[in-house]
Amino acid sequence: PTEGVLIRPRRFLDEARKQMREWAERHAGHTGVSEESFRRLVAIQKNTDLLEDPVELRRVLLDFIADFANWDNSTDKKFLEMARSLTQAAHEALGGEPGSRSLVVDPFAGGGAIPLEALRVGADAFASDLNPVAVLLNKVVLEYIPKYGKRLADEVRKWGQWVKEQAEQELAEFYPKDPEGATPIAYLWARTIACEGPGCGAEVPLIRSLWLCKKSTKKVALKLSARPDAKRVDIEIMENARTGEVGDATVARGSVTCPLCGFTTPLASVKRQFLGKRGGGDDARLVSVVVTKPSQPGRFYRLPNRSDEQAISAAAEALSAKQAQHRASLSLVPNESTEDYHTFVNRGSIYGMLTWDCYYLARQALALSCLCRLIRAAMPDGQDDLARAVRCVLSLALGKQIDLTNSLCPWEPIAECPRHLFSKQAIGMVWDFAEGVPVGDASGAFSIQVARSVHVLDAIGHDWRIGEVDRVSATHHPLPDDAADALITDPPYYYSVQYADLSDFFYVWLRRTLRDDLPDLFSFESTPKEDEIIVQSPGDADGTDGKNSAFFETKMTEALSDARRVISPSGIGAVVFAHTSTAGWEAVLQAAIDAGWVVTASWPIDTEMGSRVLAQGRSVLASSVHLVCRPRENPDGSIRETDVGEWREVLAELPQRIHAWMPRLAEEGVVGADAIFACLGPALEVFSRYSRVEKASGEVVTLGEYLEQVWAAVSKEALSLLFADADASSLEPDARLTAMLLWTLGAGPGANGNVKASSKKDDSEGKEDPIGGKAKTSGYVLEFDAARKIAQGLGAHLDKLSKVVEVKGDKARLLSVSERTRHLFGKDAEADQPRGRRKKKSAQMNLFAELEAAEEMAEAGGWALGGMPMGQTALDRIHQAMILFAAGRGEALKRFLVEDGAGTDARFWKLAQALSALYPAGTDEKRWVDGVLGRKKGLGL
Repeated sequence: PTEGVLIRPRRFLDEARKQMREWAERHAGHTGVSEESFRRLVAIQKNTDLLEDPVELRRVLLDFIADFANWDNSTDKKFLEMARSLTQAAHEALGGEPGSRSLVVDPFAGGGAIPLEALRVGADAFASDLNPVAVLLNKVVLEYIPKYGKRLADEVRKWGQWVKEQAEQELAEFYPKDPEGATPIAYLWARTIACEGPGCGAEVPLIRSLWLCKKSTKKVALKLSARPDAKRVDIEIMENARTGEVGDATVARGSVTCPLCGFTTPLASVKRQFLGKRGGGDDARLVSVVVTKPSQPGRFYRLPNRSDEQAISAAAEALSAKQAQHRASLSLVPNESTEDYHTFVNRGSIYGMLTWDCYYLARQALALSCLCRLIRAAMPDGQDDLARAVRCVLSLALGKQIDLTNSLCPWEPIAECPRHLFSKQAIGMVWDFAEGVPVGDASGAFSIQVARSVHVLDAIGHDWRIGEVDRVSATHHPLPDDAADALITDPPYYYSVQYADLSDFFYVWLRRTLRDDLPDLFSFESTPKEDEIIVQSPGDADGTDGKNSAFFETKMTEALSDARRVISPSGIGAVVFAHTSTAGWEAVLQAAIDAGWVVTASWPIDTEMGSRVLAQGRSVLASSVHLVCRPRENPDGSIRETDVGEWREVLAELPQRIHAWMPRLAEEGVVGADAIFACLGPALEVFSRYSRVEKASGEVVTLGEYLEQVWAAVSKEALSLLFADADASSLEPDARLTAMLLWTLGAGPGANGNVKASSKKDDSEGKEDPIGGKAKTSGYVLEFDAARKIAQGLGAHLDKLSKVVEVKGDKARLLSVSERTRHLFGKDAEADQPRGRRKKKSAQMNLFAELEAAEEMAEAGGWALGGMPMGQTALDRIHQAMILFAAGRGEALKRFLVEDGAGTDARFWKLAQALSALYPAGTDEKRWVDGVLGRKKGLGL
């Protein structure tokens, strides 16, 4: 490095010391400062020379960043000023012209969170996206809010009120109040089918749950009564309902059971019926109306009446009349086709919802078209940029309204309100749904969406510079070479989210609202999809054409390559990823390396909620992993092509890097999948610093081949941490694999809380999962490829461990201890049981039933507890002991541990201690293994 390069960082260190000394003097007692930060700042107040140590200075800076990340401090002026001061000092110390600012580029800007934060800490930002809906969000956040500030909030409040008042005048007659003054706030509907039972043909309402309100202090439910003579199901409302009084729902997993004849119409027949009637919304049955009463708190439920029916009919007639009078080039209600969407994303077409207007009741479509028209007319000065900004914000509020005003919104019986459609990143079928009231002031009204928008505008302020926003493909960035200092981006997650397909749900309405204001964004019939960098669905990943894995990797390489072109040779990149598909990860990593980036680090940062729908019951990251990259370039910006690494040297350095990194992660509480992916950065730096790595034969090493070695090194290092004072290599493969899978799933200390051993299924429609296309798998589940790589790294093979890990499709499931009972306590095959004792194959019996069966067969000369074979491995023996403890066989457990000698093996207790730390708190396995450990001392072992 030149002398100048050495001086510049020193310049930053001097400025940072100055800033942190002032911060310590002024803000050590700030309420937003953590206890650790407080102690360090107080120490600096007493001795400012502490900051002369660069390591101590780094700790103080990291403390500041951590405190600033606290949501309560995010808009604190003191924190913002300090962050901007440090950002500017770093920019100038690294060669930036005084007064200029760092430029941060995000080519996958999405909702604009990354460029927004770049602007807030004092950098400039260029945000681009291919999706017009994402660009609209960015324009509001990065351009309009800082440009107009409080005035924008005031105008949105004013014109939002105007839209509300105008809409109420036009729509009030279609949502009439009850004669006694009660106000309807929601209408509960059920799609219907004709029962296909022999000679029946009754109209059956499809209801998933009969509960209307299910609170501890209030329970209201529907009661179904069969009317065979009328071939009809009557409905009543039960106040103060008791659980035992509430009957069965009519639909489960998509199959419909008729309350009259008991015949169950299968899902395939239900789909067939709906195909002929646009998804069944047009002839859905109104089953209940939710109202509020003057001077009485809470919600009340009543049956539909004549007034409701008249209002619904009137709304349908009004919609037809308006459609007949409509002369614009775009239809009044979106009628674009929905047949080209993959059912992984939008399942409407398989139920006959072939155009977007099928997703709305007539009254919903009438209300939304009214709001759309009124927003176009708000603040009538079409050429004024502020007017355009106001209409854009109101259109975003309309988007929230659309999410709550469609025929796919379930009723929530605890909160007593409609749920929005997008509780998942897919559009599934909802059999019984809630229609909110978009006028008025109830929770589903447009006025509420406007109020929330205004609240956001008021709360976040506008104290940041105006950013630059553009709608362009990430593969062809408009900025010139070496124009930016940093690439920070959160790219698409392989097949996790179909952004363009899902955003069409909003785009078709936004197009009708904002096409005149933003013609460059809303001139398309639907969002552009051809260049969207995703894998279309899990089933397309290995396809021969279309948006498959090869398409994703090629396009991502192009995007990251163009980003490297835009970033200066001394710049930096951070690529965010939070999806545990190994195929997805490897595709992004391969793209980064092929694009000319050196991966230098990977940091897990807590940005994800374990309670989010995508995380529930799935193996997902608790954190977003940020891959830190540097351009592999020459000073003139050309990519370095001549750096060749030797495979032998790379393999020698790899375990050293992992050994240095993994203990640090463990100290920080980073475990499981987070730790594995956090190790990728240091591991990949060894590999990606070279233009290629060659074996002695001259053969080029692929990234996939190297990653196999990375997984092996990570697995071995993690295992050494799990068995810190024991030789894990002495344990059999089943024990090592079980420990590693539990650790990977985050089931031990520092767990992300996302692993659930639950058998609960999604009940919305048939056996298909609305996201994944298949029923969810319960238990300790990991992606098969990840499990295979972990096993391979431990010298184990999944196909030889079928009594420990069950492989089905693309999932590997660690069997629960109770599921292993039959295998552990005798002969494993039903054919080996005594003649006359064989049982018809059925669901897995619980461990108590299995033990009782073992004792019965002992009497018939079969397998028995007394004299059972000792488990072949330490894991088998621990599981046997856990089952004996769980079943209350105290004497048998004592005999097993002492007389049979299972407890005399030191490995037994080391593994038991490890499993105690790895099993999730509150699970049976955790309780059972702790029970076995508790017997150790009393037995003198």
